[in-house]
Order: sequence, then structure tokens, then C-alpha cells
Amino acid sequence: MVTHTPVRRTSRLTLIAVLLVLLAIGIGLIGAVRSPSPSPSRTLLPWSPQVTSDATTASSAPRKAGTDVHDDGADQEDDVVDEEDGVVPDGTTVFSSAPAVARLHPALRSALRRAADGASQDGVRFEVNSGWRSPAYQEQLLREAVAKYGSQEKAARWVATPQTSPHVSGDAVDVGPSFAAKWLGKHGAAYGLCRVYDNEPWHFELRPDAVRDGCPGRYANPSQDPRLQ
Repeated sequence: MVTHTPVRRTSRLTLIAVLLVLLAIGIGLIGAVRSPSPSPSRTLLPWSPQVTSDATTASSAPRKAGTDVHDDGADQEDDVVDEEDGVVPDGTTVFSSAPAVARLHPALRSALRRAADGASQDGVRFEVNSGWRSPAYQEQLLREAVAKYGSQEKAARWVATPQTSPHVSGDAVDVGPSFAAKWLGKHGAAYGLCRVYDNEPWHFELRPDAVRDGCPGRYANPSQDPRLQ
């Protein structure tokens, strides 16, 4: 006797099972599209860098030289001074356009340049170690002198106040190197340029009458100068 296998019934069941599997896969894909995974930028793993807020970024930004940013957001002057205050770059000459030279009194600057031309014939080159200074720069130098010498009285032998300093008014210049200052000390009267203090062989001011009468007597140090009292 021959047994017949119900092939058509088995084939239908297999087809139905395959369709159910495909339907389940399709439903899963639709759910994934509707529910995306969290954005990586908002997910912090243990080794991820922390997100920086705008406030933190602002506080870490470089600050402008000469200002100090306080908690109230206001810019306040601090002890930082630069070329605009009269700080002199290395190698600055009397012909420079740096503020320390450009803001000297025009008559003083002109006399210095004439003297520099004369000195160059002897192979001497003038450099400006200090010229015009802002009040802030002068105040800083005075504080440093007080710290170095131990008192306001001792510091006054070297550094004047911002209110009295001829550097702040643009009426004084410190010349270097030492052999250039020595040359100017010897020949400066012919250009109306004179040393003013015994203890500062580099410090010169304009004395127009010196061309005719020679330089006047010097003070022992700035603390003896009545102009600075």
C-alpha cells in the first residue's frame, strides 16, 4: 500500500511562517526609525570631555594686556604696562617711532637726534633706555623702588612720583649704553642737553642756555631737586 504525504498543506504552513517572520522584522525597523538613539553629543561616557558652557569659555579666553577681568565683568587696570606706556623695546634709538621717543617734548627729541648725528661721527650710537612714561608706568617703577630700597624716602633718590617726574611730562631721557651716555655727558652742552643728577649719568634733560653758558650744576640725586618736591 502506498502512503501519500500531504505536501500542499505543509507548503502552506511554511509560507505562512516565513510571512510572519518578515512582518516581525518590518515592524522592528519601523520602530527603530520612529525612536532614534540619543545624540552622541549629549551622551557623556566616562572618558568623554565635559561639555563647556559659554560662561566657562568666556572666563578662559585670553585677556587684554593691561586689564584684569573681575567677577563683576568690569575691566580694571592692573600692573601690566607695555610699549604704549613707554616701555622701551631693546635697541630703540632716538630716531624710533616708539611712544617712549615719539612722546618726548619735540625740542628735546630734536636735540637728541642732532646729538646722535654728531656722536655717529665718532662711531657712537645712542640708544634710549627710557624716555616718556605714562603715569601708570611711573607709579609701577616707584613701587618697585620702594620695595627694593625699603622706604619711600630712599626710593626718592632714584624714582620720582608720577606727578613730578620729568619722564611723565616728556622732558627727560635715559641714554645708553654707558659709553654713549659718557659721550653725551661730555658733548651734550653743545646741543643743549645736560646731565641733571650725579647718581644718574644716563639721565639727560634739555637746557637750551647750555649752548651758550654750559650746563648748570647738578643735584646729588632726584630727592635734592626742588622740582620734584
